[in-house]
Amino acid sequence: MASEKKHVMAEGVRCAYSNGEEDEAMNPIVLEDETGNPVGRIAAGDYVIFYDIRGEREIQLTECFTDRSFSHFEIAAGHQANFVTMIEYAPGLDAKTAFPPQGVLKNTLCEALGKACKKVVKVVETEKAVHLGFFLNGKSQEPFPNEHRNFIHSRKVDDYGEHPHMEIDKVADAVKKEVADPENDLVIANFANMDVIGHVENKEAVIAAVEKVDSCVGDVVEHARSSGVDILITADHGSVEKWYYPDGTADTGHSDSPVPFIYIDSQNRDKGGIGAPFNEPELKGNLTDVAPTALGILGVAIPSEMTGQQLFQPESEKVGGRRLLLLIVDGWGHNSIKEGNLITASKTPNMDRLLAGHHSVLLQASGEAVGMPDGTVGNSEAGHLHIGSGRTVYSDRLRIDRSLKDRSFFRNEAFLWAMKGAIKDKKPLHLLGIISFYSSHGSLDHLFALLRMAKEQGVPEVYIHGLLGRRGERPEAGAAYMEDVEKETERLQLGKASTVIGRHWALDREQNWDRIEKTYRALVFGEGNRVG
Repeated sequence: MASEKKHVMAEGVRCAYSNGEEDEAMNPIVLEDETGNPVGRIAAGDYVIFYDIRGEREIQLTECFTDRSFSHFEIAAGHQANFVTMIEYAPGLDAKTAFPPQGVLKNTLCEALGKACKKVVKVVETEKAVHLGFFLNGKSQEPFPNEHRNFIHSRKVDDYGEHPHMEIDKVADAVKKEVADPENDLVIANFANMDVIGHVENKEAVIAAVEKVDSCVGDVVEHARSSGVDILITADHGSVEKWYYPDGTADTGHSDSPVPFIYIDSQNRDKGGIGAPFNEPELKGNLTDVAPTALGILGVAIPSEMTGQQLFQPESEKVGGRRLLLLIVDGWGHNSIKEGNLITASKTPNMDRLLAGHHSVLLQASGEAVGMPDGTVGNSEAGHLHIGSGRTVYSDRLRIDRSLKDRSFFRNEAFLWAMKGAIKDKKPLHLLGIISFYSSHGSLDHLFALLRMAKEQGVPEVYIHGLLGRRGERPEAGAAYMEDVEKETERLQLGKASTVIGRHWALDREQNWDRIEKTYRALVFGEGNRVG
């Protein structure tokens, strides 16, 4: 009986595990031939399809291969590739886009307030700046009239598990300063810790993050109330309230849980203090209800484009009108089950008191409620997009999945351009992207569809460059996925998995160009741990 073919890249990943590495921060693994030369490097004029779908973390790596004036680190002169991106990562990139944007959403929360001459201030640390700046604005890059941004620089660290407080104290101080300014009609703030730390397999760090967030929530709420400012509190998705798989391993991804939505009228007293009886909030709406509720409280007309509902009404008129703090407690999902729930495992007296003592409901923040396929978890992009838009916005993933079903995916002009160009120019085709069964950045389904399409088109030479990430994945899932990829190339008799690297190095959005350079040098020069 013939021996089973060795899956060298999967074995390389398993070897990295044995040396103490994990998927997200895995150092590059590079395929080499029998002479010791790296296989499948991206050369000038090659064709590349970057099949990730999220976008904001893919910009820097794309620029390395497409920007003729690139200067963040040294690259080979004239080393531009023919690039296709699955969606538009940013306007102005020299790349064809397979699924172009459907257009900027009109009359979102901040645009409506700007038209009403209301001043909006956004406060967040830069780790989450794109969510408050871009997605909350309906994918508009520029601030709207009367919109101001107070972004706190995130510290540059390799392991946020060692810094669970992040820069939340600075964010909270900035929030208090902005709500105290009577010129500001709406202050929108994001506390990022639970989402960021929730992706780290470190229970103690997660609990520290939850408790610090709770402390800062109590601090800014009391400050806002003393300033006569009403408060709305919600989240963009769930996370650490479902932190374990049934087998006891950590689930460091997002969840499908609903999220809290709390209204605190600054003129009314709490209905109960710490230790007050807690009643389970009612599931009453979804994230599309946040923007109409905020506008209604501020006395601004709700645009016709918004299909969400105003869920809370002020209980009395207020002389001179109301001001509002919208606090997004990033990643704070609601789960009535205590087992595997790191929120209930933490001390959260402030959120407990606010849920018990004020108007509160639960909002759906996953699946079809936020334009995602049914049964999928929420994410920061969809969450902020729906908080700001007040309407359901169908995701790029849903568009792509539908194109797979009706096979228009296989007629996509941008994909055909890359594949036919590779054949005509006698160049390889490179498929670059996340290796995951389901990630907010992409899917193996999309990679395998591109491989099948390349087979149908007769592309002779295909290389796969995989990005691993332990977010919502079981421990050491990357090796299993790489084996699936290698098995699929064997089945199709097309393609070679030639690079694997952790997404920590490849998907940066904080201008950590040293990380991107490490990825670039692996993809271009074959620098990394060699297997073959």
